[in-house]
Amino acid sequence: MLFELTDVSYSRSAVTVLDGLTARIPRGASCLFGPSGSGKSTTLRLLDRLIDADRGRVLYEGSDVRERDVLALRREVVLVPQLPALAQGTVADNVAYGPRMAGHSFDPRTPLELAGLDPALSDRPAGRLSVGERQRVMLARALALQPRVLLLDEPTSALDAATTAAVEKTLEGLRARTAISVVLVTHSEAQARRLADWVVRIDGGRATGEGPIGEVLGERAGDGETREDG
Repeated sequence: MLFELTDVSYSRSAVTVLDGLTARIPRGASCLFGPSGSGKSTTLRLLDRLIDADRGRVLYEGSDVRERDVLALRREVVLVPQLPALAQGTVADNVAYGPRMAGHSFDPRTPLELAGLDPALSDRPAGRLSVGERQRVMLARALALQPRVLLLDEPTSALDAATTAAVEKTLEGLRARTAISVVLVTHSEAQARRLADWVVRIDGGRATGEGPIGEVLGERAGDGETREDG
């Protein structure tokens, strides 16, 4: 398993967010699925130690994340936040940020192409990008670190339908072209089905189901078995 969470609890401002959550996340394309406020994004942030659990264990490839160097972990397990937050400067400046901080040489073309962007955008000021382009620059910035895992927190929640479809197509292409594992947070059952093979259903701070999408969410209507249960 890529990640294993065992009896994980977490509170914020005396409010319980996660309450004994236990779940497994394999390599490949997975999602944390459930209603708003269920604890999905909090669970995602445990995986790269943006927060630490109050109780319980979070394992990454068999070892406790708290035993790993936090900066090295975050270069290997990279979170792309819900809302794009680019720095001043060009697209290339933004994509280069992580590698330069790590002291690595950098060529922006490959991460931009993997993120579905024309490398010719490298010199464009970040402030002149559309929202969808900004989201894909955030993805390119993460890919520039050559991660093993991408954590995507509701990556299309601020986008219209057409831009959402374009970003999803980019993510599908990324999956086909690389061996990077993806953990996606979404409240959309349709998006979970389109982008993931494995789902952890979260509700009320607990994992209420996990496994292959069809087993946890039911087969799509018309697939010859059961209908969606969501």
